[in-house]
Amino acid sequence: MAEIKDPENTVIIELKEGNVVIELLADVAPKHSERMKELARSGAYDGVVFHRVIEGFMAQTGDVQFGKSTGDIRMAGRGGSELSDLPAEFSKLPHARGTLGAARSQSPDSANSQFFINFSDNDFLNGQYTVYGRVIEGMEHVDAITRGEPPAKPDTMISVKVAADVA
Repeated sequence: MAEIKDPENTVIIELKEGNVVIELLADVAPKHSERMKELARSGAYDGVVFHRVIEGFMAQTGDVQFGKSTGDIRMAGRGGSELSDLPAEFSKLPHARGTLGAARSQSPDSANSQFFINFSDNDFLNGQYTVYGRVIEGMEHVDAITRGEPPAKPDTMISVKVAADVA
């Protein structure tokens, strides 16, 4: 595994193909970074499916309310967590390949638990969605996520952990 500079602001997503290591940008989007760590530490993201995966665009997941692989996932993408929505933390960072963006509804201040990982440079999203992390290892595993809206057999985040908590 790559050297992790800041274990407290690094999350590890276990996929069937291997781990994806994400560096959270706590200096750029502190509220979004804290939310991801809080949900990871509570186990809320474990077993959540990638419910919207568009070739050449992005892979979306994180619906802890309706996206659990053990339940009925027909509503996946419409829920969030029991925590309050987050205010937008827009920055000058581009939605480049491998960056993590906060999914939201029409309201800029409606991000909650859902997020997406960009497959390519999606500059048209710049300034409209909060960028709060970047893949530093395992992008090949992101690229292998099953496509679909929703996928017929969606891939699952087996576990999501904060690196500081992994022995």
